[in-house]
Amino acid sequence: METTPLWLIDAAWLSFAFVCGFIARLIKLPPLIGFLAAGFILNGLGIRQGGEALQELADLGVTLLLFTIGLKLDIKSLLRKEIWLGTTIHMLVSMVVFSTFIYLLSYTSMLAAVEPSTAVLFGFALSFSSTVYAVKTLEERGEAGSLHGVTAIGILVMQDIIAVIFLTVSTGKIPSAWALCLPLLYFLRPLFFTLLERTDHGELLTLFGLFMAMVVGSFSFEIVGLKPDLGALIAGILIGSHPKAKELSHTLMGFKNLFLVAFFLSIGLSGLPDMKIIIISLLLGLFIPFKGGLFFLLMSRFDFRARTALFTGFPLANYSEFGLIVAAVGVKNGWLEPQWLVLAALALTLSFVVGAPLNGSVYTFYARYKDFLRRFETARRHPADTPLEINADILIFGMGRIGSGAYVEACKTFPGKVAGVDNNRETVDRLCKDGMKVYLGDATDIDFWEKINPGRIAFVSLCMSSHAANMTAVDQLQQAGFSGYITATARHEDDALELEKAGAHIVYQIFANVGEAYGQYVRQQLAALGVHSM
Repeated sequence: METTPLWLIDAAWLSFAFVCGFIARLIKLPPLIGFLAAGFILNGLGIRQGGEALQELADLGVTLLLFTIGLKLDIKSLLRKEIWLGTTIHMLVSMVVFSTFIYLLSYTSMLAAVEPSTAVLFGFALSFSSTVYAVKTLEERGEAGSLHGVTAIGILVMQDIIAVIFLTVSTGKIPSAWALCLPLLYFLRPLFFTLLERTDHGELLTLFGLFMAMVVGSFSFEIVGLKPDLGALIAGILIGSHPKAKELSHTLMGFKNLFLVAFFLSIGLSGLPDMKIIIISLLLGLFIPFKGGLFFLLMSRFDFRARTALFTGFPLANYSEFGLIVAAVGVKNGWLEPQWLVLAALALTLSFVVGAPLNGSVYTFYARYKDFLRRFETARRHPADTPLEINADILIFGMGRIGSGAYVEACKTFPGKVAGVDNNRETVDRLCKDGMKVYLGDATDIDFWEKINPGRIAFVSLCMSSHAANMTAVDQLQQAGFSGYITATARHEDDALELEKAGAHIVYQIFANVGEAYGQYVRQQLAALGVHSM
């Protein structure tokens, strides 16, 4: 029998992925939903060749994702009560609810007799949240470093640790005694820092990142019998405090996004569902608000504001790719029938489809229901979520390179009247140490504007890296009755037009104005040297 040429298989995967992703984008859905659909369509058409290679790329995408999380993760955050205790309570309650639901279904015609142990195992799988989806959602909105972003990622890391324990027990493999040597990696940090400092800004930096994620992280953990994904996370944490870590994360972003396409495509290869599986997965979809709502309730009990609790819970409301791993382990060990693997894949896909528009409308959802949601707040307030007292006429949001530069220039003309705001605590602490007046806050938070009285502010500059965040901030300013001037930055011309249409008075196109800014800088330097004409 003649085999299909490999190039033709690759062409099919790429074509379907692009077309489906593009269609999803046209109808205002995240492209990842199109990639999921492409996987199921190709599976239905019988185009399954190359699935093993696709799975390898998918695993690499997850590895790079966890490595980049590690680069940004503050390990101390895992010790916060709302993270370790919140994760534990949420997983236990979720397991009870999902296990009971699955077990009760066995008394209907939907499922054959289900053993209690089977129901508990599948309930355990459904209690996890998708690391890939949640982190990608937070990064796209520029919120990975915010309070709710750090909290959500901390919960995901705790879930990963629980996953490692489960996989170790379920496979019956005890980690090698050599695993006790892994803490020695910490003492190699000076070497890793030196290597990172001496790499350039091109392909060598990329290779170093891949080496850290795949060799120092994944391979070293896998060879001693531990979960390789956890190794990638630890490798990122090891070098995350280096000043060049942020550049490394940006360098790997394109590779990570490309390989994650393979991850979403590979889900469709898990199998094709029958009508009963489709109905059960739709029923499981009804529990998505329960997962997010439980996170919201728990975070509220830990003294977070309603908005912070909601924005923590929304990205975590979906099911996890780990459910596929649990189901696969169960099938391999004879604990589950193969149909459970297909059900896990379809439930995961459905949660992504439902979760995408929900997460996209979270700003609107909070603005509409904030009075009701605030009823769940406690009388106390979390130390990291307290109100602000800002004394300034000019506010600059997003204190990265552009925002920091704008702050310095504005202070020259309006000394004592300028303040910066950023949603990343590390950025705020670093700039405050440098003598800048910078506050921890979020321009997309309508509560923020209610706390600081926008009527006394004359000028707002939006320098956040996320276009969606800048757009939301303009909308929140208008809802709060802001009557001053709004300026914003944009990377692309269509983004600039969208901001102007939304209400920004002045929009600075970063890439389009680089040449002009450079020309002004050269002119200033020549004038300083006394060169006025040639």
